[in-house]
Amino acid sequence: MTKYHVYAIGNALVDMEFTIADEFLATRNIDKGVMTLVDETQQHALYQALQDHDGKKASGGSAANTIIAVNHFGGSAYYSCKVANDETGDFYVRDLTAAGVDTNLHAEREEGVSGKCIVMVTPDAERTMHTFLGISETVSEKELDENAIQQSQYVYLEGYLVTSDSGKNAAIKARQIAEASNVKTALTFSDPNMVSFFKDGLNEMLGDGVDLLFCNEQEALTWAETDLLTTAIDKIKTVCKTFAITLGSEGAIVFDGNTEHNIAANPITAVDSNGAGDMFAGAFLFALSHGHDFPTAGKFASKAAAQVVSQFGPRLAKDQHQSLLKEALL
Repeated sequence: MTKYHVYAIGNALVDMEFTIADEFLATRNIDKGVMTLVDETQQHALYQALQDHDGKKASGGSAANTIIAVNHFGGSAYYSCKVANDETGDFYVRDLTAAGVDTNLHAEREEGVSGKCIVMVTPDAERTMHTFLGISETVSEKELDENAIQQSQYVYLEGYLVTSDSGKNAAIKARQIAEASNVKTALTFSDPNMVSFFKDGLNEMLGDGVDLLFCNEQEALTWAETDLLTTAIDKIKTVCKTFAITLGSEGAIVFDGNTEHNIAANPITAVDSNGAGDMFAGAFLFALSHGHDFPTAGKFASKAAAQVVSQFGPRLAKDQHQSLLKEALL
């Protein structure tokens, strides 16, 4: 019997989310809808420029959002990451612990600066991110917990780790440990820019293939170097046994290894797309690890992601997870 439903490794970032107008991005020549890595000085300047905008703060990073969702739905989860021995790191550890997730962060932390991500949400609900990785850029194999990996149903790898050699190598090592222990592997492409600029590294993370791949339509098309989703799907099947491709307002396509299933979208008024993919993955992994089939998992994940998009912030409150369970899965 496994101890954890999902083990994940990713970049630990304190998310600072703000609502802005499109003109804010335009006047600062900020690329909309993608994640851009910046240095601490650039991020601080942007943060100062956002002080008159509405905002909120939470422990985050893509895989952290996913793993917290797994936990809040009632699953057991472990998150490997790295923060510094600073005030931001203290906040991150408190927030992650309060969410009930097991982690490696209780060990003594190194001196340095913890990572932060500024998330800017425009009126069309699109999210644009400027990330300073800080000490998270040095996350490595040292942060892995081999015993926890071996006691998990799934190991989930965050595509953002590809931007640093040590992070990429840690993800590869986690996959290898999982494969040797008959633990299922899952990877998310994370962001279109990861595919555009780090495709070779993502392919290294994929290795000979993973059990489950998460991506959105743009990421799938970019990775496959095609304009046709059908062509992208055929290529994606060569690097994974199963997949889930989100299509925004068109729903999703999930493949269970034999059959592709079209998942209908849930009509909502979009407020904030930040965290939608993270929630989709979390709900999907929770459903699969609790014995549900791919169509059921896809419908549940689509509904959960829609609820995230309908409100401000990348995560739902714990009681909202339980309401979704009763409404859509149990």
